[in-house]
Amino acid sequence: MRRERTPASKAASGTHERQLTVLRLICEGLTTKDLAAQLNISVKTAEFHRGRLLTAFGVKNTVQLVRNAIRHGLIAP
Repeated sequence: MRRERTPASKAASGTHERQLTVLRLICEGLTTKDLAAQLNISVKTAEFHRGRLLTAFGVKNTVQLVRNAIRHGLIAP
């Protein structure tokens, strides 16, 4: 019997390295503006990555994103 994958587990398997970097920085508490500055990307690009992560994980806000990232072992609590 095949196990149904949750949106978060699907997201984890398809998340690109750059998005994982963005996810880790979000989990560290960086704002989108600070994240953009640290990665040397535009704020719009940082917002794009954040939006893609929210969509990929099937969540609506940053708190849910961080909780799912911890739950699925993408970041340490």
